[in-house]
Amino acid sequence: MSRIVHVNGAYLPESEAMVSVFDRGFLMADGVYEVTSVLDGKLIDFTPHCVRLARSLSELDMQNPHDDADWLEIFRQMVARNDLAEGMVYLQVTRGNPGDRDFAYPGPEVSPTVVLFTQSKPGLADSPAAKVGWRVISIPDLRWDRRDIKTVQLLYPSMGKMAAKKAGVDDSWFVQDGVVTEGTSNNAYIVKGNRIITRPLSHDILHGITRVAVLRFAAEAQMEVEERAFSIAEAQNADEAFITSASAFVMPVVEVDGKAVGAGKPGPLVARLREIYLDEMRRAAI
Repeated sequence: MSRIVHVNGAYLPESEAMVSVFDRGFLMADGVYEVTSVLDGKLIDFTPHCVRLARSLSELDMQNPHDDADWLEIFRQMVARNDLAEGMVYLQVTRGNPGDRDFAYPGPEVSPTVVLFTQSKPGLADSPAAKVGWRVISIPDLRWDRRDIKTVQLLYPSMGKMAAKKAGVDDSWFVQDGVVTEGTSNNAYIVKGNRIITRPLSHDILHGITRVAVLRFAAEAQMEVEERAFSIAEAQNADEAFITSASAFVMPVVEVDGKAVGAGKPGPLVARLREIYLDEMRRAAI
């Protein structure tokens, strides 16, 4: 069965969905996106995704086409119409179609383009990768300086993912000024003893929705949290390491630039944190 996608208020088979060649998302990467996971047919951490979407749009002087209640109805329609039990709902909002190509923004008379689609991922929560962990390499961080805005400008993260694939590993960690910023599509952490160390929020990293929840759950579980930058050498000498994202949840990292982290296998703290996160998210899903 063909997926049902959402384009500007219409629910269509994916083969019938179209966006103008003059859309600024296509021509200028002038848009933002969000990815919300679905477990047991319910949305995970939905409200924080709406908050971040509104912030990203505001930072780019773009109008938000819907309020949170309308977004929730659209997302629920996408889950229901695609019979989505486990997977993700992808949302993209661009500045729209001004009718021609121009570097200058169009006026408010041009409506945003809104696109949503689903991705079915059976076994998302029970990923085999979580049992063996990820291996990562480091590469220079050459992205623009407003990484806190979740834009569709994803070429360099894609290049980082391909560099990892070429090296036979799972992901790349970006490094700037001698310290790790984040992964290609995730926030990065190391563990020393009972202490979780991760970079503080700024324009340098994406303000991860999963990050917020995981750090809250860690504190509630009496784990220490230290928000500071760390180097690749520190990561290689850590007891454990991990990443968080909306689709990977809490994923152990067992090797950095060819050197094993800790015992070279997922450790107990990260395993416990993943268990807590999934339990709490399932309980609070809507």
